[in-house]
Amino acid sequence: MSAARALPPGFRAVALGGGHGLYATLSALRLLTDDVTAVVTVADDGGSSGRLRRELGVLPPGDLRMALTALAAGVGSGGSGTRPADRWAEVFQHRFRGDGALAGHAVGNLLLAGLIEVLGDPVAALDEACRLLGVRGRVLPMCPWPLDIEADVTGLDDDPAAERRIRGQVAVATTPGRVRQVRLLPAGAPACEEAVRAVAAADVIVLGPGSWFTSVLPHLLVPDLLAALLSARGHRIVVLNLVPQPGETAGFSPEQHLDVLSGHAPALTIDAVVADDDAVAAPERLLGAVRALGGRLFLDRLAAGGGQDRHDPVALAALLKNVLLDGVTPVGGDGPPEGGRPVGREEQAAWQ
Repeated sequence: MSAARALPPGFRAVALGGGHGLYATLSALRLLTDDVTAVVTVADDGGSSGRLRRELGVLPPGDLRMALTALAAGVGSGGSGTRPADRWAEVFQHRFRGDGALAGHAVGNLLLAGLIEVLGDPVAALDEACRLLGVRGRVLPMCPWPLDIEADVTGLDDDPAAERRIRGQVAVATTPGRVRQVRLLPAGAPACEEAVRAVAAADVIVLGPGSWFTSVLPHLLVPDLLAALLSARGHRIVVLNLVPQPGETAGFSPEQHLDVLSGHAPALTIDAVVADDDAVAAPERLLGAVRALGGRLFLDRLAAGGGQDRHDPVALAALLKNVLLDGVTPVGGDGPPEGGRPVGREEQAAWQ
């Protein structure tokens, strides 16, 4: 990232998602601006989050905790972690060991559950946690109360075309069948008002990467949040996964991810799709799917070293910055790119 080319002061970014995918996006965006808002899915029903949700009736805190630590002061800096905010971020992620009642719970999950109970407002609780961790930006739930995911799935019966309805984030994420459609229950749940305002005011809104049906698409199923996204003035960017998610998107191509996104929000258009060069086997097909959504395709090497399932936040930040500053020629575009994968003219002509 060149110091000579910077985003304007006060640049506002919003990232929609959950889990490790949202963590990667937030880790990249915090390198570009201090004004980052995470809008986090609230349908998790497994592990520590599921237990606290069932026992206390609070929002599942796990994905919220991950977003908080991604934006916490000092995270990813390579420092010793001796500053108070750094130590709190480390403690937030710590899980209790053993086989007692606390086994498997993350400290941050328990603290968030306690803050929500004491303050009686999940947004106030998250703002308090942001102050504790020295968060740059803000973390918000997509809905002020817990939601459930329901999916239509094929491939679970002798008849491969027969559809079965399954319910629950864990059940959908791990199904051996093929997910066709997902819904949120209760239907028509309200969006977090602060999240709607953040989307409306953002200069860029990033959707993905992450578990497609259970972390990414749910944001499009909250009517008020979708309406804000459709009318937003900021750039809408989709970041595709490095590999298909085992279970819910096993065998999916990059373009199939966009097809199901469009199927769940037919009115949605996007400005750009960002993908890892090595994860795209048929760029001409992906280019067609991107153009059908009204956007441009940008490819680069985005995987972290030593693995193919985690984005490198520095590489992702660099590409997002160049896309926002129009410093990269999109795949299928004209002229030499300043960043991203060079695309030869013969290759461009063949794809077009």
